[in-house]
Order: sequence, then C-alpha cells, then structure tokens
Amino acid sequence: MLPKITVVEDEEALSVLLRYNLEAEGYKVDTVLRGDEAEIQLKERVPDLLILDWMLPGVSGIELCRRLRARPETERLPIIMLTARAEESERIRGLATGADDYVVKPFSTPELMARVRAMLRRAKPEVISSVLQSGDITLDRETHRVHRKGREIRLGPTEFKLLEFLMSSPGRVYSRAQLLDGVWGHDIYVDERTVDVHVGRLRKAINLANMRDVIRTVRGAGYALEG
Repeated sequence: MLPKITVVEDEEALSVLLRYNLEAEGYKVDTVLRGDEAEIQLKERVPDLLILDWMLPGVSGIELCRRLRARPETERLPIIMLTARAEESERIRGLATGADDYVVKPFSTPELMARVRAMLRRAKPEVISSVLQSGDITLDRETHRVHRKGREIRLGPTEFKLLEFLMSSPGRVYSRAQLLDGVWGHDIYVDERTVDVHVGRLRKAINLANMRDVIRTVRGAGYALEG
C-alpha cells in the first residue's frame, strides 16, 4: 500500500513535475488545481500528506489550511505549504495557520522530496515502515510475508492489502466504503459486498486454530483490527 499524497497546485507544469517526482519516490499521488475542489476531495479522502500552494483559485491555500485544521478528520494531516512569499512574516503566518513546513518557490526538487520523506517518517511512520506489527501479527511489505505467533500465513494479494490497510491503524473502525477506497482504489468499481467476502477470507486465514479472532465486526459501521 503506497503512501498517498495530494498536491494542490494551480501551475499545471509544476503540478506535473511534482507528480512525476513523487511517483518516482514510490508515492500514490492525486493532483488538484483549485482550492475549492481540493476542499471537496479532502472531505471524501484524507491522504497521508498534503502539498498545498498558497495562492489558489476558488479558495486560497492559507484559508484551506485553516479550514482543514478546524476539522477533526484533518486536524493532524501533515501539510507542506508552497509559496512564492519569502518574507519572514509570511512564513510565520503560514506556520501559524497550521502548515507543518514551508517551502519557498523556486525550490530544489530533491530538497522537497527529502522534506516529504522526513515528514512522513515523523508524522505517519506506519505508511513508510517496511514491517508492520499489531499484537502477535507481523506483516513485511518488502517480502509480502505475514506471520502470526511465528507461523507464516499464506494470503492472496487482496487479503494482504486488506490486512496491510487495517494494520496501518489498529483499532480504528473502517467502513466498507473506506476499505474499498483504501484497498481497491477510488477509480475502480467494486460492490461493497465484495469487502465482506475478502474480510471473511482474511479472518479465516489469520485466525489459526485456538487463536482469538482479531478482526472485529462493528454492526452498521465496518471492521477493525484489534491488536
């Protein structure tokens, strides 16, 4: 499961450049050209990190940042703000509004990539760590192997991605729609009942004999992985 980054930048050439370099680093990237469109998208899907231009049509980056910090779902979203405003007072204003980092245009692309990596390591270590651990379950992203109490568990590709997604936030309840978006992607149509089928397969595979069921079904809400 690739770390997800949303880039909100109205200069199309720069937006394309950022997408190219971020995807080369191994991230899944969405690009948006307008602040108001970004606000709508971020209400539907929250990425792991947001790169936000200050000057945007629709809603300015500084205003969008303020609104995101006011919402519980995005109050901790890592935000890197891009701007042509180099004055100290403007940098202070951007950071005071809620940006976690502030990059002045024109900027060094390798430096921005390094800042992205550093921020994800600090704010979202679970999305870049190669090994995830939850209770007695270990998942290795590089070797695509899963162990429970030292015993290897064989999973299909979809069940592996589903377990990886659940292990990124143990205890959190995900709706079927959120699981569809996170595991299958929002560009692919899959019926929500498909989620139940794959959760059932995953549950059968990881709950070995005499082991407790670590997948919790929350009626009317979705599923969670208990540590």
